Amino acid sequence: MISFLIGTIEEKLENSVVINCNGIGYEVLTSTATLSTLPLAGEDCKIYTYMQVREDGISLFGFTTIDERELFYKLISVSGVGPRMAVTILSGMNISDLIVSILKEDTIALSRIKGLGKKTAERICLELKDKLTPVGDVLIEQNVVSVDENVLNDACEALISLGLSKNEALKLSRQNANENSTAEEIIANVLRNMGR
Repeated sequence: MISFLIGTIEEKLENSVVINCNGIGYEVLTSTATLSTLPLAGEDCKIYTYMQVREDGISLFGFTTIDERELFYKLISVSGVGPRMAVTILSGMNISDLIVSILKEDTIALSRIKGLGKKTAERICLELKDKLTPVGDVLIEQNVVSVDENVLNDACEALISLGLSKNEALKLSRQNANENSTAEEIIANVLRNMGR
């Protein structure tokens, strides 16, 4: 089992990174959160990994934090959730929001993640709600902001039309929404924080 890699980033792709470790290039599949926190190509990094061995090949999945990898382990323990699906889920929300959604059994929020159906979302909540705790100092009550779902959907659609992926649009919309936000305010906050 490969537990972590330390090396130089050769290339960052859409959902993976190639790391040069002493002349060997390892392609590591990552969430968008991990990809965004990794340094630029040519710089050194340390990435925690999970190695999947199957008949048709070996895959490495990578995480910049132990917390993300631990949540990944919990997700793949759920029936019907494989490593690729777990990475997709981790790309759809930040860790704190994901944990809170599971603890609150908010299957509507979870099933908005691209590729995650309602039944799988329900199974994740059922199997993990007693195994998770909020990350760091995040309190459940503080972390759940009640946002009008129609407003959130309008903001997501606008951000997708501007070139963001569905998962990234959903994640950024949630991060930049307040209880009384309009779609226009959410979009403006996202673009301002992205420096556009």
